[in-house]
This record gives sequence, structure tokens and C-alpha cells, in this order.
Amino acid sequence: MRIALFPGSFDPFTKGHEDIVLRSLALFDQVIIGIGNNVNKKRYFPLETMKFHIEACFSDYDSVKVIAYDDLTARVARELGARFLLRGLRNTTDFEYENGISQVNRFVYEEIETVFLITSPHLAPISSSIIRDLHRYGQNVDEFLPYDLMESAES
Repeated sequence: MRIALFPGSFDPFTKGHEDIVLRSLALFDQVIIGIGNNVNKKRYFPLETMKFHIEACFSDYDSVKVIAYDDLTARVARELGARFLLRGLRNTTDFEYENGISQVNRFVYEEIETVFLITSPHLAPISSSIIRDLHRYGQNVDEFLPYDLMESAES
């Protein structure tokens, strides 16, 4: 079984992220979206809220799971039986950053392969940090997200 872990802070999970997951389903039997705890970032949206929204986005897809984790991504991938890390690239800056991380992941878990998918052109300008800034200052961000932020995780 070809299992891919799609790791990220997903703060928030965007239409760009959704696009990467949906396109990757043609390549993998199972895609696990892993919401990682990045010690260098303070979350804007609560992790449980984001997990709720991502699970709702993929509720019709048996081959997509969502987890939260607090460990090295490569170790989590090994524990899950994932031989692939899935990453989306918007530009060359993303590549430079992701390339270094992929090398370190191979150090931790030799059998892991990082698969890069280029973001669909119409979604390339979208980034979680830009969406956070817009939202923080009261701008409606619905067109960038595959879910309604007003829906509650407590529902």
C-alpha cells in the first residue's frame, strides 16, 4: 500500500492544500494529513478546530485521514507505515526550504521519499500566513478556504 504523509501546520488549511491532497489521490492509496506542532510557530487557529475542518473537507474520501502529532515528521511517517512525504511547492523559495527538510528527513528515515507537487497556478498566491494576516484584520477569507470558518468544532 502506498501511504503518503502530508505534513504541515495548516494554520489554516487552504484551497491550495486541498488541491494538493486531491491531486495526490491518483498517486497514493492513502494520504494522511498530519497537523504538526511547530515549536517555532504560535498557532493562530486552534489545532482541534483545524482538524475538525480538514476532516469535514475529506469526509467523503475513505483514503484520506487526518492526525495531529508532536514529533519529528520522519518518525511519525515511519510509525504510520508511510514511505512518502507529500509537499506542495508554490515557487522556488518553497523548493529551497523543502529541499533541506527532505534531506534531513532521509537522515532520520532512510526509506522515506519526498514527493513534490507543483501548486495549481490559480492557487499559487495563496499562503496560510497571508490568510492569517487578512483574517486578523477583519478581511473575509472564505474564497481561500475549502470550509466555512464560522462552523464550530464543538458542533
